[in-house]
Amino acid sequence: MWSFRPALRSSISVLFCAAVIPAAAQDCAEYLDRARKAFDSKQFSEAVAELETAAGRCPTQARVHLALGQGQYLVGRHEEAEKSLQAALALEPNHEEALYALGRIYSMQNRFPEAVEKLEAVTRLNPKSYKAWDNLGVCYDSMHRDADALRSFFKALDLVVKDHPEYDWAHANLADFFLRRNEYTKAFQLAAEAAGRNPQSARNAFLTAKALVRLEKHDLSLRWLERAVQLDPDYSEALYLLSQAYRKLGRADDADKTLARFQEAAKKRPTLR
Repeated sequence: MWSFRPALRSSISVLFCAAVIPAAAQDCAEYLDRARKAFDSKQFSEAVAELETAAGRCPTQARVHLALGQGQYLVGRHEEAEKSLQAALALEPNHEEALYALGRIYSMQNRFPEAVEKLEAVTRLNPKSYKAWDNLGVCYDSMHRDADALRSFFKALDLVVKDHPEYDWAHANLADFFLRRNEYTKAFQLAAEAAGRNPQSARNAFLTAKALVRLEKHDLSLRWLERAVQLDPDYSEALYLLSQAYRKLGRADDADKTLARFQEAAKKRPTLR
């Protein structure tokens, strides 16, 4: 549905800078600096260890608990991450970044009512939080609350269309929503916009292709499907659809080869995205 880690890494890097000044007064700046350096070197477990020490040295700093919780989630310590983020919110109940991070974690764990509670709190604090609106749409979609999902997605689109041209998730997520409701023209327009915003996303290329396939434009779908598997060679669902497109176009050899690739990819990723 989405990738959590790139956004997580970016936000942690920002948090280190924000946390150093207040933490220094409580003698934990050294540990935060070590954590930042370990994080920059992709030594994530070492970074978390330094953050744990920092949290012990400055237990009243919400931002330190926030950075720790995000780091713990990154290394797969999900229960501890939840506790660290809750500790941040216990210190600052209206901490926007902690609310958002916890909402994202709940969403990734399919705990959608809890995710909605946190993400709605973010939008009340900051009505321009386009990422919170977008992720609310995903949660409502998963809860089959279509009207709320559409309201949230369109709010996100309104916020990103001009001011955040780099953000492609809102268009892609709404495209996926419309694909599953057989509104293929709308899905194509949104997916193509997402692909224009981020041409390096295999998912964006796949969603564009899938909409074209549903519109029975197999020849046009071909380049998008080939682009998707070029970006992600193990994208099993894209490989399967590509094999079908080749067969529709009379390219039996290519269809058979791609189907074999799909079967190998499915062994690595048995569940389609």
